[in-house]
Amino acid sequence: MTKLALSYHQIFPPILTPTSTSPSYHPFPAKFHRRRLHHHHPLPLPSLRRSLAVVAKAKTKELILGNPSVTVEKGKYSYDVETLINKLSSLPPRGSIARCLDTFKNKLSLSDFSHVFKEFAHRGDWQRSLRLFKYMQRQIWCKPNEHIYSIIIGILGREGLLDKSAEIFDEMAAQSVPRTVLSYTAIINAYGRNGQYEIALELLERMKRERILPNIMTYNTVINSSARGGYSWEGLLSLFGEMRHEGIQPDLVTYNTLLSACSSRGLGDEAEMVFRTMNESGVLPDIMTYSYLVETFGKLGKLEKVSELLQEMEAEGNLPEIMSYNVLLEAYAQSGKIKEAMGVFRQMQAAGSMPNAGTYSILLSLFGKHGRYEEVRELFLEMKVSNTEPDADTYNILIEVFGEGGYFKEVVTLFHDMIEENVEPNMETYEGLIYACGKGGLHEDAKRILLHMTEKGLVPSAKAYTGVIEAYGQAALYEEALVAFNTMNEVGSTPTIEAYNSLIHNFAKGGLYKETEAIFARMGEIGIPRNRDSLNGVIEAYRQGGQFEDAIKAYVDMEKVRCDPDEYTLEAVLSVYCFAGLVDESEEQFQQIKELGIQPSVMCYCMMLAVYAKNERWDKADELLNEMHTNRMSNIHQVIGQMIKGDFDDTSNWQMVEYVFDKLNSEGCGFGIRFYNTILEALWCLGQKERAARVLHEATKRGLFPELHRKNKLIWSVDVHRMWPGGACTAISVWLNNMQELLNNGEELPQLAATVVVRGHMEKSSITRDFPVAKAAYSFLKEVSPSFCYPGWNKGRIICQKAQLKRVFSKTDQSSEDSELENVISLSNDPFPLSRTRVSVREVKQHKSSDAIDTSFRTNSELMASGV
Repeated sequence: MTKLALSYHQIFPPILTPTSTSPSYHPFPAKFHRRRLHHHHPLPLPSLRRSLAVVAKAKTKELILGNPSVTVEKGKYSYDVETLINKLSSLPPRGSIARCLDTFKNKLSLSDFSHVFKEFAHRGDWQRSLRLFKYMQRQIWCKPNEHIYSIIIGILGREGLLDKSAEIFDEMAAQSVPRTVLSYTAIINAYGRNGQYEIALELLERMKRERILPNIMTYNTVINSSARGGYSWEGLLSLFGEMRHEGIQPDLVTYNTLLSACSSRGLGDEAEMVFRTMNESGVLPDIMTYSYLVETFGKLGKLEKVSELLQEMEAEGNLPEIMSYNVLLEAYAQSGKIKEAMGVFRQMQAAGSMPNAGTYSILLSLFGKHGRYEEVRELFLEMKVSNTEPDADTYNILIEVFGEGGYFKEVVTLFHDMIEENVEPNMETYEGLIYACGKGGLHEDAKRILLHMTEKGLVPSAKAYTGVIEAYGQAALYEEALVAFNTMNEVGSTPTIEAYNSLIHNFAKGGLYKETEAIFARMGEIGIPRNRDSLNGVIEAYRQGGQFEDAIKAYVDMEKVRCDPDEYTLEAVLSVYCFAGLVDESEEQFQQIKELGIQPSVMCYCMMLAVYAKNERWDKADELLNEMHTNRMSNIHQVIGQMIKGDFDDTSNWQMVEYVFDKLNSEGCGFGIRFYNTILEALWCLGQKERAARVLHEATKRGLFPELHRKNKLIWSVDVHRMWPGGACTAISVWLNNMQELLNNGEELPQLAATVVVRGHMEKSSITRDFPVAKAAYSFLKEVSPSFCYPGWNKGRIICQKAQLKRVFSKTDQSSEDSELENVISLSNDPFPLSRTRVSVREVKQHKSSDAIDTSFRTNSELMASGV
């Protein structure tokens, strides 16, 4: 496998425009070419969007004025009607309609013409409709009747051309076409749908004066337009009473229109009255009815009223539709009311209404959002036992719920169950699956799911590829992550800013700041906006790579690009100062976080404890631990603070620590690596080595640092390149002790023991020694044995030959046959630093270790003064 590239031109090979002569070019369907458009288009993205908008307008105009490619669907109408529609569609703007219709004279009925008008109305082609109508007015054989007039009035009304609609309506008398309820309803609808309900009301009165009786459609149109126009509730009830007085029975549309008015105006009592009247009249409600009721009483905070209305219907023998219950369930779910939602669920079961997949999906999502995963499992089991078949949406919800909850392996199991039950996954399924795999670092599963997609003929989306990149990155498989990123372009899936940021953050954790710089520069070149998340990754990369000055410059640059720092940014800057051992700057940054109204995280506290320990400020460390212990805002702060003090060393008490670690699993591997690194840093610096080893075990047990230990006949290695100095020293200690234990059990030592401190392009560079983790690991191993050294062939490894290893382990005291063998590295907890003799500030300054502070790093204030 090749090493990581040195420059961004090598990291990101240029994307070639496919041509027919390119040997590697494979034609894609048109949709893939559309996705790839912005890679090859010479215009910047905003200009491209404007150009595409112009093209869209041009296409719309072309459709209206005549496009010969637009043909009617075969078999939709009679042969003559289809032929006429196609001829009219291909007619130029000034073409003769008369010539088109010469061959159809006396062949088409007015009913046939109505189909032609309806087809053009569906296309929004009012100009062609009006020209045809004007032609018909001048003929004898196809003179329009009231039905045709009503259609053209409706077409013009939908386009907001009320003057033209009124003109045609007024022409009817002159053309000897009688006006009945049909044409009046059409003109009333034209005005009503355009918000002019006053004219609609006037037209209704005019009908009555002309002794034309309105029908149900007329009244529904007037009530609907009046309700939307803000007509008073009393006025709407007057119209409702008027239609009943005329002997017109209100229908479902009438009642739903009134309920819609109640919903928009928050009229609870009135909505209840309308619903009761509806029920008494024998009009069965539909899904919209309950949607309006839920919306009305939801605004008033009285959702239980809807449940009461449902119970009344059940008592009267009118069983509501399943969708009606689902609307109420959804409303309770959005409010987070689990008890009430379950009450509705049991109510519908008691009424004999069988829940469907949608019902269970609502409840599964509700329990999942509240972290009640056991109830999710029980409810899903109940769903299966009740023979309600889960659909793709159900599985998508479960995948999302367990993915967000940190049950990443369970998500993969769900996918296998889905396939076994012949439920076809969709793109949302795959995206949710791979997102969970990415968050959990399950790169093998992510790769298999991606392969499954391609076998199904699906092109993975950018979101799916981002999950794969994330999964590889969490497993420190940088080359594979890079390959996945570059593959996106090859299959026509455009990389998004999330994909770039994922690559940045995963390289950053390994200190690969050169690669991170290349990705960041690439984003600027191709017009991908670099946001706060991008810059946060750059800061982390510089910090892990020991480039402290550059990290602060990146922080200052955030203001230049108008990106406000977030909590993650402030923590990253704090980690820079703590890595450098700058206690005063660290204190200032910690205080700034507090002043911004942000509760400093456990990681901030651990970083401060570490920097205080490095500078022997034990009184400050004591204050900080007490602050964590008395924190009433967060149980996590209290538990971690007590764990550092040793309050949970007992096995039974340690369960509390495990509970906190399990609770944080949902944050994913990216968060976990930072979280455990800060705790290990604090514990190691405070001399709590046994507790540090225990915490490291908890981290690896949860799938973090999967690259940590590698063992074969030739080499035993420990990979600490993503760790902080404290974590690296802890891991190396455990590794050496494990080797000693294996040796004592009769196993042969390897030819080489290697500690990996750097990966990527720095592996052969002398800059390796400047990495904080490399400095800490090298210093620590040199104290164990001077035989540990950097080989000339790879500066990213610290190695020791087999012969020297034997000398290291032979130093272990084995003077007494009865005594237990002493470990080569003692992992005991020192007397807690806070009980040590206090030292003066002058003594602290004298005892500061020069390796803890990078002398080339200038403080933040110096940077500001120099204009950085």
